[in-house]
Amino acid sequence: VQLQASGGGSVQAGDSLSLSCIGSGRWFSSCGVGWFRQAPGKDREFLAAIKWSGDSPLYVDSVKDRFTISRDNAKNTVYLQMNSLKPEDTAVYYCAAQSWSRGASPHIYEYEYWGQGTQVTVSS
Repeated sequence: VQLQASGGGSVQAGDSLSLSCIGSGRWFSSCGVGWFRQAPGKDREFLAAIKWSGDSPLYVDSVKDRFTISRDNAKNTVYLQMNSLKPEDTAVYYCAAQSWSRGASPHIYEYEYWGQGTQVTVSS
């Protein structure tokens, strides 16, 4: 079971980035997936999560008007579209999956599989 996150980079404030999380195996399309981030010296925080079906996504308030989570189960991929990026969005971004649940959860402890992280740097 592997998750691979990609799409990070260095951008200017106001720019957009699209992150991708590819999961190995057919199970990935049946599980809930979340995106998290961790800035230097800070705890890992929840950003967004999506059910196996793709409906009713969850967002943390700080990003819900700028970030969009979606998935393409035919490609075993979950996306995080990030718009209007701010310097405070600078962090390593992680995707995670919970194979035991098809739902969307904001709780980090419910995710058992994690990608390696992709760096997002936003300069002012």
